[in-house]
Amino acid sequence: MVHPLAYVRQDRNWSQQDLVDKIARRLNTAARREKAWRWERWGVVPDLATQRALADELGVPRQAVRELGWPHWLPVGQRIDTDTPWTMDGGLTLLRETAGAAVIDRRGFMILGVGAAATLAQQWLTLDPPPLRSALDGGPLDASLVDCFEQRLPTLRQIDALLGGGSVRDVVDAELQLVTDLLINSSYSDEIGRRMFAVATELGRIAGWASFDAGHQAAAERYWVAALHTAHLAADRTAGANILKCMSLQRVDSNRADEALALATAAVDGAKDAPARVLAMFHTRKARAHAALNDAAAAELCLTSAETHMARADDEPSPAWAGYFDQAEYCGSCQVKLRRFVPAGLAG
Repeated sequence: MVHPLAYVRQDRNWSQQDLVDKIARRLNTAARREKAWRWERWGVVPDLATQRALADELGVPRQAVRELGWPHWLPVGQRIDTDTPWTMDGGLTLLRETAGAAVIDRRGFMILGVGAAATLAQQWLTLDPPPLRSALDGGPLDASLVDCFEQRLPTLRQIDALLGGGSVRDVVDAELQLVTDLLINSSYSDEIGRRMFAVATELGRIAGWASFDAGHQAAAERYWVAALHTAHLAADRTAGANILKCMSLQRVDSNRADEALALATAAVDGAKDAPARVLAMFHTRKARAHAALNDAAAAELCLTSAETHMARADDEPSPAWAGYFDQAEYCGSCQVKLRRFVPAGLAG
């Protein structure tokens, strides 16, 4: 039976020497390959400092090390492919691997390595959406059917707001599986395809948020990475930026504030033409990341920008998913992270 540590090494293309080198750099100790050999022999357990150093390298919370014990906290199982091309085939592959599979992933820690999400965000920022080619294995996808899926999204958002958690994501995941099957097996025009990819994006966002709410961090990442790709295929920069915003909040919650800031910055940069309410939301989330880094001055600047956008939020239409971001949500969203009271007009 392969030891989980050997699986982790193989999955990342690390030799035993690579493994001990990475740990040694974090602990400033000697890097002896035979240590890794002994750890993989079922019976030799690394000391706590070594486990924590390895957990930091793998992006696993130290709480998981303490609660799950060796070797059960090691992130084994299917990883998220961050090298998936930003093409239609790539997006469909991610959907196929996510819908149905992510809902059974109940790990309470993120599995994307440190910096991987920020790299994805930068790729998303710099690429133009590809032209869509229809899948020709099945019959045509009718616009009235797309209408039905679009009309169901508000109800799913409301159910998530009222119930949240695991029971909601089961429902949303089933819907995402159906949409995925249609995208893979139907024929459709460029316009219909983009609308369906937009539906998949919002379903992935809701499923990811429900997973995050239930404490299933790895599942949330799976849904959101797939949704970022489908937003790209839908040519919807605002929806893609909203996915990055969700991933940023997840990293603030997991004490990975540097990554949270990189993702929030990419969201702001990628949605410069978004409606005012959305821009206010994104700037407050960027402020939240700055606040998590104890940079109150930078957070205040972001909140000032958010205030400017929020002042005209009611003057222009915004996406339905942004409707919850009202004045009350705006005013309260960063006060706790700043650890002090700020003027009501600048809170967010």
